[in-house]
Amino acid sequence: MMRWGWSAGSVLVLGCASAPAPVSEPKPVASAVSASSPARDYLVLIASEATDQITLARFGAGAPRVERVQVTGLNPSEPDGPHGLAVAPGGATFFVSTAHGTPFGSLWKYNTATGAQLGRVELGMFPASMQVSPDGNYVYVVNFNLHGDMVPSSVSIVAAEQMLEVARVETCTMPHGSRLNAAGTRHYSACMMDEALVEIDATRFTVARHFILTKGSEHGMAGTPAAHAMGTMGASAAGKCSPTWAQPSPDGARVFVACNASNEVVEVDVGTWALIRRIPAGAGVYNLAVTHDGTKLIATNKKAQSISIFDLASGRELARVQTLRRFPHGAV
Repeated sequence: MMRWGWSAGSVLVLGCASAPAPVSEPKPVASAVSASSPARDYLVLIASEATDQITLARFGAGAPRVERVQVTGLNPSEPDGPHGLAVAPGGATFFVSTAHGTPFGSLWKYNTATGAQLGRVELGMFPASMQVSPDGNYVYVVNFNLHGDMVPSSVSIVAAEQMLEVARVETCTMPHGSRLNAAGTRHYSACMMDEALVEIDATRFTVARHFILTKGSEHGMAGTPAAHAMGTMGASAAGKCSPTWAQPSPDGARVFVACNASNEVVEVDVGTWALIRRIPAGAGVYNLAVTHDGTKLIATNKKAQSISIFDLASGRELARVQTLRRFPHGAV
């Protein structure tokens, strides 16, 4: 059985099987992981921003190996910067966002088996992280707007079959992370410069509500973050979150947000739209993923050069694994 993973920015990928093995004994922080080979193969797609390359790699019972390397983008003499990567349900196609445009970026669609291009659509400024809806009909891409003015940006919603942008939902300044709940009814992203988690109603293509993440000022409100509330410059350094990722739980009842500035993971109750708890994390916690059974949280620590594994029932860190590369980015 093959399972698919992805990585944005080409630093690290963690592949989780559909039924992860339980941790029989808690591992101490900075412990080593098992060197035994997995029983199944994993095919992983990796986007390399600096070289415009998409690598298909295989991890499994045998030695890891590269299956294919392809180039994406419009101009071979200038980097287009592939940033986000998402595999469609079933694995037949995958999508890549190229962030560096003139001035706008694009979303590309490829055949997974052959690497052949199947379509392209121009989006907003610096399209970044993304996810395909569970039914495979839409691709949700945040327009990060890294090189633009500090103004509210948006989430592009693309019809996957036709490769047409059907909606562009304005959310907040520098949105990042793009995750849907398992039902495909709610979309979540984080506002790196607005201290907010934003929820989009995926049945209406509109912002439903937002949640302010600044420590001591946590609260939820309906609609899009107001202009006067935008900007982390107004938040004290001690309370600033600077959120970089939003990850719903498998049952959709909770959303976990990575606070890159305060080194915490904030857990929000979706039903009450209220703070549940703050989980201490590694320095510069950046990307998040939850195991399929909802028991463990994986977090990349961009400043600490490590990966943390948390038990979600207790919030306890089970292990912290050092990485060979300086900036771990992307987890699946």
